[in-house]
Amino acid sequence: MQQYNAIKTKHPDALLLFRVGDFYETFGEDAIKASKILGIVLTHRNNGGDQTELAGFPHHSLNTYLPKLVRAGERVAICDQLEDPKQTKTIVKRGVTELVTPGVALNDDILNAKSNNFLAAVHFGRNKLGVSFLDISTGEFLTSEGNLEQIDKLLQNFSPNEVLLSKDHRQEFFESFGNHWHTFFLEDWIFQADYAEESLNGHFKTKSLQGFGIDHLAQGIIASGAVLHYLSETQHRQLQHISKLQRITEEEYVWMDRFTIRNLELYQSTHENAVTLLEIIDKTISPMGGRLLKRWLALPLKNPEKIRERLSIVTYLLPKDALLEKIQHHIKQMGDLERLVSKLATGKINPKEVVHLKNSLEAVLPIKMATEQSESATLNVLGQQLNTCEPLRTKIKQMLYEEAPVNILKGQTIAKGYSEELDELRNLAFSSKDYLDQMLEREMGQTGISSLKISSNNVFGYYIEVRNTHKNKVPESWVRKQTLVNAERYITEELKEYEAKILGAEERIAQLEQQLFEQLLVWLQEYIGPIQQTARLLAKLDCLCGFAQLAKENGYTAPEIDDSTQIRIKGGRHAVIEKQLPLGESYIANDVFLNRDDQQIIMITGPNMSGKSAILRQTALIVLLTQMGSFVPAESAAIGLVDKIFTRVGASDNISMGESTFMVEMNETASILNNLSERSLVLLDEIGRGTSTYDGISIAWAIAEYLHEHPARAKTLFATHYHELNEMTETFDRIKNYNVSVKELKDNVLFLRKLVPGGSEHSFGIHVAKMAGVPQQVVQKANKILKKLEKSHSSEEMTDTLQAVNQEMQLSFFNLDDPLLEEIKEEILHLDIDTLTPVEALMKLNEIKRLLTKKKRASS
Repeated sequence: MQQYNAIKTKHPDALLLFRVGDFYETFGEDAIKASKILGIVLTHRNNGGDQTELAGFPHHSLNTYLPKLVRAGERVAICDQLEDPKQTKTIVKRGVTELVTPGVALNDDILNAKSNNFLAAVHFGRNKLGVSFLDISTGEFLTSEGNLEQIDKLLQNFSPNEVLLSKDHRQEFFESFGNHWHTFFLEDWIFQADYAEESLNGHFKTKSLQGFGIDHLAQGIIASGAVLHYLSETQHRQLQHISKLQRITEEEYVWMDRFTIRNLELYQSTHENAVTLLEIIDKTISPMGGRLLKRWLALPLKNPEKIRERLSIVTYLLPKDALLEKIQHHIKQMGDLERLVSKLATGKINPKEVVHLKNSLEAVLPIKMATEQSESATLNVLGQQLNTCEPLRTKIKQMLYEEAPVNILKGQTIAKGYSEELDELRNLAFSSKDYLDQMLEREMGQTGISSLKISSNNVFGYYIEVRNTHKNKVPESWVRKQTLVNAERYITEELKEYEAKILGAEERIAQLEQQLFEQLLVWLQEYIGPIQQTARLLAKLDCLCGFAQLAKENGYTAPEIDDSTQIRIKGGRHAVIEKQLPLGESYIANDVFLNRDDQQIIMITGPNMSGKSAILRQTALIVLLTQMGSFVPAESAAIGLVDKIFTRVGASDNISMGESTFMVEMNETASILNNLSERSLVLLDEIGRGTSTYDGISIAWAIAEYLHEHPARAKTLFATHYHELNEMTETFDRIKNYNVSVKELKDNVLFLRKLVPGGSEHSFGIHVAKMAGVPQQVVQKANKILKKLEKSHSSEEMTDTLQAVNQEMQLSFFNLDDPLLEEIKEEILHLDIDTLTPVEALMKLNEIKRLLTKKKRASS
């Protein structure tokens, strides 16, 4: 317990898994936590007089339990025995061999194959914030700096599993970014410029950071230094695979604020069971491709050349079924090259994974050949850059058995014929049966005992067993070891020597296999760079094959991208909704045309449920997919490059932060109006509905006017309930009215979901209420109120009308000229409810019922 307490003092923030014999044990507070998270038994033990809580599990179950602890947000310190218990007479030396945290993990059971596991650091500088992201499992290391809004957006995009920050900025961070992140607080001295530069230059073996193009990012460098410091703190020092620090070049990507990312449900949704765009478009086969696609979706391109390059490969692959199938088939044969090479660099790779690495690189060969022979120049260049690492594959083939085990200690790792010494030792250890058979025959001949038997056990090792009937023939040189009921057991000098030889051989085999395997790993380190480069290219190819597959399955078409500022979509569909429709129902496609000269703002009116929001969202998604380099769900699309997409869609209370729906709505709107550019696409849905009608109309009108008069002339789709806004088109020449058409039947309404020119007259809200199953009397009352309201317009009249309608509805029951009803009315009015018991109330109700029944009988 002294040893445990000393180690726990060094790692107070971590849950300590302490190796004791064949178990990992947790004590005290850690045991209480572990038993809850893992569902294991919590017991007590008296250690040195104090009663201590205890919970443990077998050491071989570590891969089952460790992921559960890390996913619960725990930092886990794994404390192993550092020496062989057989070699020491005192307490075995122990120490922390690895610190696994939500953001620093290499264990496959903790990692999500198609998502990065980023560790982030945020540094609060004087005028700017710095941020850095590192995925130790793939070697990606990225940095940037900017204002609060930019850093918030990057945190949303990269969605780190753990965020590091200075203890001094704890409050500031929570106020700016919320408290839903897994955070870890470091001492303030770690966030110093000179310390960060020294750490980074030391790691990359450079004199300055100029070569990475980040030397001007002072705050970004400090955040990156903090990340590197944390890796050494968590016992991760073999980091050869982290070979460069890249700047996140935000100016190259489409700007989407966090509201837009959330509103468009790109890769996560606040609604349960909602399908995201990523789920629909992800046709990648490899984990590497899956991770890259997520990045492409978060950061769509703004460079038309790069977009066209991606589109050209998709266009080339689409009709070539055989080539597409071949590439995808071989990508399927591969492991996660990025993560395998990271395990190699950190020394955490096992023999089975090394063989898997070799087989994965062999699957690159046919892909390289197929892409190099293609007529697509872009695909050709990609194929030439693929490195199959032939010397590495040959070396692994020579050295390791194809069926190498996960654990090197299991033996049978190094292939036969690679090491003479190893082969000799194996012959000695595994040909013992022949040798013992010969010895047995010889001894039987010499002693004349026909029923001799050679066996071994853990206590005596090898022995010769003689039945009691023959024990008088045993030679004097044999030494008796054990007496049984029917037999005696002996050992001989020759047997003892042979046993020592065999045991020595087995031990030496294990040592030699380990030694040779470690030599192989050192030799393989040279190939980390080339394998990472190949993995990146394969991820790109996987994404582009996925785009071709997506287009083929869903009838997507190639968009045109140009430098104009107009958007022309013909027959556009919503990528997600069209996949969720009931069988046999097809999506109603719509055309959208926007430019900065004569149709800058489209005002869309129409009833609830008619599909206004879908038209807004699908326009943004088609632009997004185009700028990712994918085909799009439309008959045709010509997209002038968009640099920012803003959305204000749907109401979302942020009560936990003390903000109402309307406050959230206005925050999002302010963010849009303050960041407009000439190439922005703005989508506004139901602006102003979080407040009173006249307030709402005024705000919506003012926003539309601001967008129209702003020099940027940002292209805007504006969906609204307020039909009053249709009048704007008379004053503002670039605002055009459209509506989502409906067909009115006798008491019902049919949604046609088609966008047509012209404004809509009313919103059919009461029809929707009826369709939703709202009680009949509510629908009827709503209709009466509506008819009265439609006759009045001013606010005072509206209030009076509502009161009048209310009174009329309340009193109508007693307006009938009926003495019995008058009697009942008097009866009810004179009841003293405060003194009435439940039984009396029921009796009174029964009395009224009897009067009414009597009247009903009389009238019939």
